[in-house]
Amino acid sequence: MEYILWLDQIKKESFNLVGGKAYNLGIITQLKLPVPLGFNITTKAFDEFLEDAGIKERIKKLIEECDVEDTQKLTETSDETKNLIVNQEMPTRIRSEIIEAYRSLSYSNKILDEQALRLIASGRDFALVAVRSSATAEDLPNASFAGQQMTYLNVKGVKDLIESVKKCWASLYEPRAIFYRAKNNVSDVSICVIVQRMINSEKSGVMFTVNPTTGEDSIIIEACWGLGETLVQGEIEPDSYIISKSGEMIEKTIGRKEKRRIRDFATDRTIEVPVPRNLVDAQILTEQEILKLADYGKLLEKHYGKAQDVEFAIENNRIYIVQTRAVTTQAKTEEVELKGEPILKGLGSSPGVATGTVKIVYTVSDLAKVQKGDILVTRMTSPDMVVTMSRSSAIITDEGGVTCHASIVGREMELPVIVGTQNATKILRDGQNVTVDAYHGLVYLGGVHVEQPELAEEQPSEGMITATKIKVNLAFPERLEEISNKTDGVGLLRIEHMITKSGMHPAKLIKEGREEEYVKILMDGIRPIATAFNPKPVWARTLDARSDEFRNLEGGEEEPKEGNPMLGWHGIRRSLDEPEILKAEFEAIKRLHEESLTNVHVMLPFVINVEEFIKAKEISREVGLPDTCKLGIMIETPAAAMIIEDFCKAGIDFISFGSNDLSQLTLGVDRNNAKLAVLFTETHKAVKKMMKYAIKVCKSHNVESSICGEAPSNIPEFVEFLVRTGIDSISVEIDAINKVRREVFEFERRMLLELARKK
Repeated sequence: MEYILWLDQIKKESFNLVGGKAYNLGIITQLKLPVPLGFNITTKAFDEFLEDAGIKERIKKLIEECDVEDTQKLTETSDETKNLIVNQEMPTRIRSEIIEAYRSLSYSNKILDEQALRLIASGRDFALVAVRSSATAEDLPNASFAGQQMTYLNVKGVKDLIESVKKCWASLYEPRAIFYRAKNNVSDVSICVIVQRMINSEKSGVMFTVNPTTGEDSIIIEACWGLGETLVQGEIEPDSYIISKSGEMIEKTIGRKEKRRIRDFATDRTIEVPVPRNLVDAQILTEQEILKLADYGKLLEKHYGKAQDVEFAIENNRIYIVQTRAVTTQAKTEEVELKGEPILKGLGSSPGVATGTVKIVYTVSDLAKVQKGDILVTRMTSPDMVVTMSRSSAIITDEGGVTCHASIVGREMELPVIVGTQNATKILRDGQNVTVDAYHGLVYLGGVHVEQPELAEEQPSEGMITATKIKVNLAFPERLEEISNKTDGVGLLRIEHMITKSGMHPAKLIKEGREEEYVKILMDGIRPIATAFNPKPVWARTLDARSDEFRNLEGGEEEPKEGNPMLGWHGIRRSLDEPEILKAEFEAIKRLHEESLTNVHVMLPFVINVEEFIKAKEISREVGLPDTCKLGIMIETPAAAMIIEDFCKAGIDFISFGSNDLSQLTLGVDRNNAKLAVLFTETHKAVKKMMKYAIKVCKSHNVESSICGEAPSNIPEFVEFLVRTGIDSISVEIDAINKVRREVFEFERRMLLELARKK
């Protein structure tokens, strides 16, 4: 078939055809996990549907002209776009393939179980199915885009199926979906539709293979009676089970489940009914089901190499996996201590602290009153509230658990969230000033004094000294005394944020003869960091602003418009084209050395040939940059990695891998492109091979090697690779300092033990 792919036919190269959700279902089908039988109406069908209808360019223009911050305009754009889609006739060639696949799904020998036999015997032609979205910007490794498109349950018959497919296509342009993609810089998107045999769920739930709130390496399962929508919508207090990876029950909380969604056998529709009295406070999952789910979770986490967010359904005592995706948020482990008496308690499901004005949202019409920085208080959030959620500084809900919509989206937006308070909308009042402590699930009246947390759960012990240095990536002078005591220096100091804070484009300052202002901006930004870390090294990267990043600054209107700024005019190539800007940066660092801050050194970004380094070195000598200032380069391009020996011979003092760009350029993958994001990985064999080669060459020339990309903060196996390869230092974000130091310590100790055993 041209437009249909069955789940067991999905391959690695199928991602663009089926999107994130279906792609993952295909993988777990091939892992022999229990997945409801189904087929996919591929993105090719949707794309050709738009082309045949002649509405593709019109939709593109509507989205481009939409101001997503204007709620009314956003809603109008969404309505117009969706109507364009659902009012079109589906091309016969696409429609006939869908019907053929649906007939096969209904009567295939693969599904001739008791339910299928009853359907055939009763004369009802087709099976009940679930119609689900699978956008190419959905269930990605770095963003889940949770709840942005629509799902239609208990769909039966050709007419209902075709209409549901078109509505599912149209849901690609729900207001929340348009907004979410705009905020995540995703523009190139399509949608596949999954059609699966409907599971008549007696029990449903969600499982995390890592605690998304605390970051602990344990399995969290939440469950409800009936269909899982009741749980995700946060409408009940679910059962919650915490299990260790070894299979031991750590904690069990039996919630009060007063309603459920089930199939009405008379109409084949989903209805909401009260839970029978004897089940309201009863445990939902059996011990055997809990352990079986935990086994599935561990298998999925091992296969993907990342913590997983898994949805399941249970029918006739059989567990079905209906979705899995990477956990896209990482809990912050630091805690805070607030002084005062709380006025409200709940479950802290997305950590953080915020103070603001309460705005209670009872209905959609109340959303407009929530302004930037307010505390959003509601019974439960829904995907339609995403625009408003992004404006708030924290969220409090009456209902829900750690897997509800408010929790998932709150963690992705890094908003403090407290759920399951039972009565926040009754106790709190509009206009109240409150402080939200989402670490402990507490709400305080007024602005409450906050004791600043330590960087992590524990201070590194005195014995946790590592041969591999641990450095930090910085942009602003924050918590410097604390951070400087925990690290061996700054492996990346980004000066771009100092510039954006000033609001003035450097090129404008230079053009107007105001070089001294630029020098002062840099000195004032670098000085406190250099002082706090002195004598530990601070590697300041010269300007690496891409053409689209400085356009909003005063003077930024002259920035060139490039098709792909990542491959464009930035880094050393721009600095050499605008040498007066580079001279001002060298001048700032020269003066800091004259103030005895000789620990500040220069790092040149995005180099591809030795001549660039030599030219920059010549300019530094013109300015009079002293010999006390070391000059290094970033390895962000395969070119720089492959000719590293030439750079060493030219006199570089150090290198630092920019693993994000190096991976993108090695793999030919734009990680911000939804269709390609699944292919992006910093652990690809080719990337690691280049790093290993560059580190080896640098060692032979006594050149220090480091890394400042994201990979070490997120992937313990990558840290082990770097340690075993012999990298000199690893530079990470603030919240990963202690975590990575502990990992390095353990890996180095393991290497010593291995060496001792060999001897």
